[in-house]
Amino acid sequence: MLYFSNLNLQKTYTVDEAQKKLENYCAYQERCHKDVRIKLKGMRMIPEAIDQIMVHLIQQNYLNEERFAKSFVRGKFRIKKWGKNRLVRELKFREISKYSVDRALKEIELGEYYETLDQLIQKRIAQVKEKHPYKRKKKVADYLLYRGWESNLVYEKLNEYL
Repeated sequence: MLYFSNLNLQKTYTVDEAQKKLENYCAYQERCHKDVRIKLKGMRMIPEAIDQIMVHLIQQNYLNEERFAKSFVRGKFRIKKWGKNRLVRELKFREISKYSVDRALKEIELGEYYETLDQLIQKRIAQVKEKHPYKRKKKVADYLLYRGWESNLVYEKLNEYL
């Protein structure tokens, strides 16, 4: 019997081929620098080629850290209803600079932020079946804290409702 390793059969790319592939990858949706580096390493590109391709993608505006951060924040806030703590944590995980994180958080209007928190609290209170008031409050608070909402806001709002 013959056994073949996937590593030996994996396609190799020239710098131009990899560059075109990554242009399409970045054009499809916003990507962060970390995602692109991981993709290039997965394509078995050498560090010099990775740097060359990264520079090209940045110069041609396929890759833009601040644009990625703003898009990420808008999407995760509006769709997944994440709070600022969770957004910051996720952006730091993706190695986004503090400057870009701060700029991205300005995408969220304060009024919309508080309104979303209000809606989430009301919805979660209706879902939690716990009878004991303190346990009920804790379950709702834990849910919101996991989603990255600031504890002072969560408890302030919860005291209004429960």
